Amino acid sequence: MPSNWKRSPEELHKTYIANTEAFYKVAGRGLAGELDQFICDCACQLWSRSGGVTQEYVDAINQLYSKGSVMPRWLLWELTGKVCEKRDFLPPLFFWTLAENDRNHNTDYSRVFIRMVTNILLYLAAVDDDVTFSEAAYITDVGEKLGAICDSSGVRQSKPALNPADYVTSSEPSFADKHPASAASLSAGAPQGGGAAAQTEEKPDFDTLMAQLEELVGLDDIKKDVKSLMNLIKVRALRQEAGLPCPELSLHLVFMGNPGTGKTTVARILAGLYAAIGVLSKGQLVEVDRSGLVAGFVGQTALKTQEVIKSALGGVLFIDEAYSLAGGADNDFGQEAIDTILKAMEDHRDDLVVIVAGYTELMNGFINSNPGLQSRFNKYFYFEDYNGGELMAIFEMRCRKNSYVLTDEAREAAAAYFDRLYENRDSNFGNGRDVRNIFEDMVVRQADRLSALETPPGKEALMEILKEDFLPEEDLPE
Repeated sequence: MPSNWKRSPEELHKTYIANTEAFYKVAGRGLAGELDQFICDCACQLWSRSGGVTQEYVDAINQLYSKGSVMPRWLLWELTGKVCEKRDFLPPLFFWTLAENDRNHNTDYSRVFIRMVTNILLYLAAVDDDVTFSEAAYITDVGEKLGAICDSSGVRQSKPALNPADYVTSSEPSFADKHPASAASLSAGAPQGGGAAAQTEEKPDFDTLMAQLEELVGLDDIKKDVKSLMNLIKVRALRQEAGLPCPELSLHLVFMGNPGTGKTTVARILAGLYAAIGVLSKGQLVEVDRSGLVAGFVGQTALKTQEVIKSALGGVLFIDEAYSLAGGADNDFGQEAIDTILKAMEDHRDDLVVIVAGYTELMNGFINSNPGLQSRFNKYFYFEDYNGGELMAIFEMRCRKNSYVLTDEAREAAAAYFDRLYENRDSNFGNGRDVRNIFEDMVVRQADRLSALETPPGKEALMEILKEDFLPEEDLPE
């Protein structure tokens, strides 16, 4: 690493290319696309441990793609949102295959990969001319988790990676510590290293979380279900204090419904509520799907799933599209993941809650496919599709949060469009996800319109959304 930390976006891209090319030289270019996305995700996780998110970070992440890849053009507010959403590091699926191939051919490409990732992350940590203890701890954690897979796979030893602690320049608090409200979706995060004192987390406030639940658009039945569950837990605790018998209570849940109906949001609030009333010790939400649990070789799925479970202890493990774990071919390892999760639910029943989610019919089949699942999951929350009025309310909320103001014509067109969207919905209906996509497309159309003006637009013009910004004329309802 050079003594002059700060690098221009172009220099950072050259550094990234140099490191990845060195890896491709020994391992081939087959992982190029997955690698770009993996490093991009790691960057967001890393920067949640930095002191803040600035334009320098935007410039850096827009350079994190190799030649031939489609480079995203992110804005500052978009990147900040991505940083807030990122949680603890989980090894990528392709790394397990890489380590297995090393074992079979007595190579060490997976350990070369660790050195490459360490180098790149150190440069990314230094884009603001600073490397904090938290950032170094995160990079160390990445290296250790990847190294553990190499060790368990029997990959031969190789030259070690750089020690991130040697490059610490500051003990600046992390972004999550400085902005706890913005980073509420982060999990516990990496431990402090380099002699810095660890931060003591405060448990979520019950009333605040219940208020967040009430603010969600629609979901009336879900809100009632959550309140009833909280009441049941509270009364059960009072009975225990009074020495009265208490029936067994399972806190594990099944969320059924179409995509975009708020399942992940409710799960995150529930995780906090469980912690607020003392059922869980931390209250973080760890969200995964099949790809985050299942590996490609016998025995490795259990190890991969155990890593995920470890990160979820004290909180909620949220498994989206959980039905994809069951019903595979004879050589499918989804059942290995299910068995590992069921064992963990028993071993850690006092400090782990599992929520499985997916389409209603498929989830019914999933739960009924295994007696162990039937016995542990007996509470079902049904998430209905958002109707036209609710879709409009979600859209207007997104506009308000981002300081966009609809004209009367635009509002009328939007309301009519969302009514039609709901009435004509099919199996591809995305609910809130459709709203998000429509909003993002609208922002692009407004930007194109304003960029064509001869004079720079003022503040009001930057906020105003016209009918033609909402949707092209041919897509609007008559």
